[in-house]
Amino acid sequence: MIQSMTGYGRAEAALPGGKLLVEIRSLNGKNADIGIKTALMPKDKELEVRQRLASRLQRGTIDLFMTFEANAASSARPVNGEVLKAYLGQVTDAAREAGLAIYPTSDANAASIILNAVLRFPDVVSSKSADVIDEDNWPLVSDAIDNAIEAVLAYRLQEGEVLHRDVSAGINGILSIYDEVESMEGERIEGVKARLSSALETLGQKPDPQRFEQELIYYLEKLDINEERVRLRQNCRYFLDTLENDPAPGKKLGFIIQEIGREINTTGSKANHAGIQRAVVRMKDALEKVREQSMNIL
Repeated sequence: MIQSMTGYGRAEAALPGGKLLVEIRSLNGKNADIGIKTALMPKDKELEVRQRLASRLQRGTIDLFMTFEANAASSARPVNGEVLKAYLGQVTDAAREAGLAIYPTSDANAASIILNAVLRFPDVVSSKSADVIDEDNWPLVSDAIDNAIEAVLAYRLQEGEVLHRDVSAGINGILSIYDEVESMEGERIEGVKARLSSALETLGQKPDPQRFEQELIYYLEKLDINEERVRLRQNCRYFLDTLENDPAPGKKLGFIIQEIGREINTTGSKANHAGIQRAVVRMKDALEKVREQSMNIL
């Protein structure tokens, strides 16, 4: 079954410090364009994760996101007791030298104000938290990444079923329209003969019937679309076979679409018939829709 390049997956990892959410988003792309959109990923693990994403998801614009929700215990920032004591001592000494008796004091409110002020001093409260992901909890994170990848693959398969149905219907629609073209072939040839005969009558010419027939055959050979009909049908069958049997046919389908488009265009240039021209426009419209959808097939 074919896969779409559009996909989304998420998974969670319960770490000692809180909950880690892993999200992977995939869109269509010519190659594997992988982005690690998080600062939580350890640098020494990034290459491993990129290789895993490229191996499993193969192709597309693939972005990995991580968010961490800390629990109450781990969200508390540590206080540097030695720095706090040093600052309190400096504040007390400076106050004493200035003649301010702020310490020791029995005024709890004043002590609280002083302490809150000192806690804002540099390096008293650590602003740097410990790394969320380390070697001990990496296996949990790695499993979450794998689970998110599996969710993306499941999403891609679901989208692939829709794409398979739509592009198959589009190609079969082109074949049906070409059946209409074939049904107008006899009318087209008679129309060409009638126009040539009318033009000769207008000019007052009476050509030799045998010579006229020879020239007509030569002219009709230039307008013959039998080769285009055969090649278009072959390419349409090749498209459908590739869609069914190739697990990742996206790029190949693009080449086949180009060949189908070439045969449709040549049919239009040789048409010389209003009904066939209209059919050609409908086939081009159907093929363009198939082209747009196939660009999202892996």
